[in-house]
Amino acid sequence: MAPVDVEAPPMENQLRNLVLSGHVGFDSLPDQLVSKSVQNGFVFNIMCIGETGLGKSTLMDSLFNTNFEAVPSPHTLPTVKLKAHTYELQESNVRLKLTIVDTVGYGDQINKEDSFKAIVDYIDAQFENYLQEELKIKRSLTTFHDSRIHVCLYFICPTGHGLKSIDLVCMKKLDQKVNIIPIIAKADTISKTELQKFKTKIVAELQNNGVHIYEFPVDDESVAEVNGTMNSHVPFAVIGSTDFVRVGNKMVRARQYPWGTVQVENESHCDFVKLREMLIRTNMEDMREKTHCRHYELYRRKRLEQMGFSDVDADNKPISFQQTFEAKRSNHLQELQQKEDEMRQMFVVRVKEKEAELKEAEKELHAKFDKLKKDHTDEKKKIEDSRKKLEDEIVEFNRRKAQYQQMGTSHHTLTLGKSKKK
Repeated sequence: MAPVDVEAPPMENQLRNLVLSGHVGFDSLPDQLVSKSVQNGFVFNIMCIGETGLGKSTLMDSLFNTNFEAVPSPHTLPTVKLKAHTYELQESNVRLKLTIVDTVGYGDQINKEDSFKAIVDYIDAQFENYLQEELKIKRSLTTFHDSRIHVCLYFICPTGHGLKSIDLVCMKKLDQKVNIIPIIAKADTISKTELQKFKTKIVAELQNNGVHIYEFPVDDESVAEVNGTMNSHVPFAVIGSTDFVRVGNKMVRARQYPWGTVQVENESHCDFVKLREMLIRTNMEDMREKTHCRHYELYRRKRLEQMGFSDVDADNKPISFQQTFEAKRSNHLQELQQKEDEMRQMFVVRVKEKEAELKEAEKELHAKFDKLKKDHTDEKKKIEDSRKKLEDEIVEFNRRKAQYQQMGTSHHTLTLGKSKKK
C-alpha cells in the first residue's frame, strides 16, 4: 500500500501550553531589560535638513528643552557641509547620548544639483563605520559610538506652493537610507486655511514622486490609535522658540508679535507637541529599531554583495559565509598567482629585450672599436712611413753635408799649393 502524505500541523498547534504550579521568576525579564538599558544609556541621532534660516537649531532647543551651542550659518558657503555635535543629556535617571547633525549651507548654492550628495555620503559613512566594527574579529559594539542617523527632520519652507525640486530630489535619495519626517518650518507665517492646503499638496507630491517617508507604526495595540491619528497630521507644522513669555500665570515658550503671542506648546497654534510626542516619547525606539533592521540591513546587504558574498551559490543552493570566504580566498590566490605569472613573463620579456639592446650596443661598440683600431693602425703606418722618409732625408742630408765638407777641404788645399809655388 502506498504511503499517504499527511500535512503536518502548523507550528502553533505543535506548541503545548503548560500551566506552572508555582512562581518561577522569568516574568522579571522585562524589568531586567529595563534595568540593563537604563544602566547602559541610550543613543539617538537626528539629522536636520533645510535651508539656512528655517529655525533648525531653535527647534532642537525647543524639543529637548535646553540650549544647544549653535553658531549662525552664513549663506556664502560654496558646498554643503555637515556638522555633528554630540551631547550627554539626562532626564530622571535615564541618560541619552544625543547627536544633532546640521546641514550647513544647504540650498544656498546657485547650482543645487549635488546638494544631496554630501548628505548621502555622510549617512553611508556612518553605516560603513558600523559595518567595519561588526566585521572585526574582536568587536566592541557595546562601547562603540553608534553614529547612524535614526531620523531625518526635513524642514520645508512655508511657501504654500508645494515642494521645491531640491526637496523632492533629496528626499527621494534618502528615503531608503533614513527615517524621514517632513515638517513645515515657521508655520506661524502661513494661515490655517493655507496651511491645510499646503499639507495636502505636500503629501500628494510625495506620493506622486514615490517618496517614502517614515510612518508611525500601528502594529502595537498600545500606540496604534494615536499613531494612526498622527500619520494623518504629517507633515507637522511647527514653531520653535528660545524665549519664554508670561501667559496668564505661566511662563511658556512663545514668539511675541505686535499682533499677539504664538505659543509653541499650544496644539491649536502649531504641531510642535505632536512632533515631540511622536519623535521622542512614543516612537524613538521604533526609529532606532527600523534604522538597524531596515536601513542598515539594506546597506549591509548591498556592501556584502559588492564584496562578492552571497547566501546562495550559482546553483541557488545555500552556502555558508565560510564557504564563500574560502572560494573568494581561492579566487584571490589564483588571481595573485596569475598576476605573478604575468609579471614573471613580462620580466622575462623585458630581460630579453634588454639583453638584445645590450648585445646591439655591444656590437656597435665592437664595430666602433674595430674602426678606431683600423684608423689607429692606418695612422700609425702613415706616421711610420713619414718617420722612415724623414730618416732617409736626414741620411741623405748628412751624406750631402759630408760631401760638401770634403769638397770644401780639397779646394782649400789646392789654393794653398799654388801660393807656395809663387
